Amino acid sequence: MIRLPRTELPPPSIRLDGPRAFVRPPAPADFRAWADVRERSRAFLGPWEPLWAPDALSEQTYQRRLRRQGAEWRADEAYNFHVFDRKTGQLVGGIGLSNVHRGVAQTGSLGYWVGHPFARQGYTSEAVKLVVRFAFATLGLHRVEAACVPENDPSRALLEKVGFVREGYARAYLKIAGTWRDHFTFAILDTDPLPDL
Repeated sequence: MIRLPRTELPPPSIRLDGPRAFVRPPAPADFRAWADVRERSRAFLGPWEPLWAPDALSEQTYQRRLRRQGAEWRADEAYNFHVFDRKTGQLVGGIGLSNVHRGVAQTGSLGYWVGHPFARQGYTSEAVKLVVRFAFATLGLHRVEAACVPENDPSRALLEKVGFVREGYARAYLKIAGTWRDHFTFAILDTDPLPDL
């Protein structure tokens, strides 16, 4: 039997279900659906994401991403998921917790994206609720943080709708679309009321 190094193992099999959507860790077989929805959504996602590398949608890049995400999962550093329509099984977006800090912090940073054909249909808000519950109930985190550029009204509204509280304004916080951008910062605590799924 060949034993893979611990960092090469995939994340454990886990699926979080909501009424319309479910999330699970990315799998190699998801490549084509992931690349397709990302390519069709390039112009829609571009203003809100870091610049895409020329090979961003290649299968080799996707496989490297999965290996890195598996290592991060095993190291308790980050937890990434794809978001799917529960009825059709269509991949509609992605969501993840990164920068997980233990010790006195017990916190993680939430990020997400949704394909243009599936925007404003409730998939992302449902995925956020599922992952926040996972962060608190399964990972034992105390705080989940998120941020968005001030012009991203849909993202700001989504965070507030699901229970995040706006806490501040971070100057030149992240490099988005090639430019250091200011961000609103938000957080939700394990003691805050969670909205129903």
